[in-house]
Amino acid sequence: MLTLINMPLIGLAEDDIKIAGLIKKGLEESGYAVIAAANGEEALAAFANAKPDLVILDVMMPGLNGLQLCSRLREEQQDLPILMLTALGSLDDKLTGFKSGADDYLVKPFHFKELLARIEALLRRSHPRKEEDDSILHFDDLTLDTASKEVYRDGQLINLTARELLLLELFLKNPNRLLSRQFIAENAWDINFDTGTNVIDVYVNFLRKKIEKGFRRKLIHTKVNMGYILK
Repeated sequence: MLTLINMPLIGLAEDDIKIAGLIKKGLEESGYAVIAAANGEEALAAFANAKPDLVILDVMMPGLNGLQLCSRLREEQQDLPILMLTALGSLDDKLTGFKSGADDYLVKPFHFKELLARIEALLRRSHPRKEEDDSILHFDDLTLDTASKEVYRDGQLINLTARELLLLELFLKNPNRLLSRQFIAENAWDINFDTGTNVIDVYVNFLRKKIEKGFRRKLIHTKVNMGYILK
């Protein structure tokens, strides 16, 4: 089962696409889920929806900069761990970051191992997640709250039917695992699979269109004559 309990969600606000991509890739390979934003306004909206366990903010972003974003986030959530990641490394810069509400400050360039160590330390010191957050499932930039039945991808709300929600929950609880049509029928429909029907394929396609249309990465992949996999 893939939940927020064993896969912390990191919010990343970084306008340098190359740096953001490298950090996101490294964090995901280290066992974290990541939701990334390219500017302060986008990050504010995305983080409000996804409720990350920790956020990493670059200072020099267009529009709402990292310091302003930090202050806004701190006003809304007192116990959110905030790590500033920036090229501005003077003592005054660091003090300004801490005054805006940051918990830690890492100067570029940095060793990725140090970034991971600081993230782990901040998460250890942060308040434990609320019990109701056990109902939140994540994969990549896709989030499902099984309590409220709300689905977000990259901070964007996606409306699903009851059947599509059950199907998505099944995929999120079995990431990187090939799911046969029989397995899907028995677990999402609670019925024996009829090889003469294409109902599973139809609903998987419905779900795909809603969670993948308008996004660059496909998440649900077909294995011909075998089933489907979320990866």
